Amino acid sequence: MASRDVRVVYTKYDGSLHWHHPMRYLGVDEHGTWLGAPARTAIQRGSEPPVVVEWPFVQLIPDGQWWTAAFNGESAATEIYCDIGSPPRWLHPGEVTMVDLDLDVLRIRRDGQVRLVDEDEFAEHQVRYGYPADVIRQAEHAAAWLLAAVQARAEPFDTGYRGWLDMISADAGAIVGSSAAVSEEPADGRGATVDGSVAAGDPD
Repeated sequence: MASRDVRVVYTKYDGSLHWHHPMRYLGVDEHGTWLGAPARTAIQRGSEPPVVVEWPFVQLIPDGQWWTAAFNGESAATEIYCDIGSPPRWLHPGEVTMVDLDLDVLRIRRDGQVRLVDEDEFAEHQVRYGYPADVIRQAEHAAAWLLAAVQARAEPFDTGYRGWLDMISADAGAIVGSSAAVSEEPADGRGATVDGSVAAGDPD
């Protein structure tokens, strides 16, 4: 399939807009659909001012799984940032959406440390949003699976993502929708912000 622009949209459980950003379709393998964003792609949380991600990143959208994963370019402190959320839904070929369920699994580039973060938000939002018991169970199962897989460097969490990242790193072309006025705040994570947000994780 030819390259195309894809809008990635995360919402909260009540349907409110969360992180969203433009990416480019790269292809599909046994792990799922791969999207890429060149360095200096603008990402945005809800209606807040956009921020710029200074490095390229790719995002894996697996079929039917309660997570997505972002893999960041070499200059990012966070190598991998996985978001636990509802199974991705493709509204059409140019947009994919997921409900963010707070928990994130990340791997730090410097020492390879793997962390599960935002458990406090997950507990808080179970009350605020009234997560059903099955949603809680699925989120906890996905987080445990990701922790084990990322720690073990099971593919694609070892080297399998690098070919996809090379594809986007070699293509510096702008993505439609990424040129809005933006904050120069640095980012780290999913393509994420420094507190561990978007293109690979999120703070709220």
